[in-house]
Amino acid sequence: MEKITSFTIDHIKLQPGVYVSRKDTFQNAVITTFDLRITSPNEEPVMNTAEIHTIEHLGATFLRNHKEFGERTVYFGPMGCRTGFYLLLAGDYTSRQIAPLITELFEFIRDFHDAVPGADPKDCGNYLDMNLPMANYLAGRYLEQVLYAIDDSRLIYPE
Repeated sequence: MEKITSFTIDHIKLQPGVYVSRKDTFQNAVITTFDLRITSPNEEPVMNTAEIHTIEHLGATFLRNHKEFGERTVYFGPMGCRTGFYLLLAGDYTSRQIAPLITELFEFIRDFHDAVPGADPKDCGNYLDMNLPMANYLAGRYLEQVLYAIDDSRLIYPE
């Protein structure tokens, strides 16, 4: 069996960034999958489920309500390894093109201090597993360490 695309990336060299993971065509439309890598794989501790869950709720809500990308958002959710998130957008995009959207998204998460959308027993199957302060912290860290000074080393997968 062949390795899937995400398992062919050298995770020893991979650093936090915004990467195009793959592009697929579905019913004549391009779907671009982005790897939003928040922590350095196999070097830093992974994110805990509570902050991942909080970022997922905030991120999905923000993206699906975005004036330009709301209708193009196919999926936003965590990686199983807990080092980042996948964002699937309808359209053919580069990492550089969506870096402003990702910056806007993580500024929203960093600055969010209200009730987490969907963190209610009737809306979510694990509504108690939330950590907004840690989600705020991780979003701020990603902005400062990656997004505000992003360059090709954090936009293109390492060879």
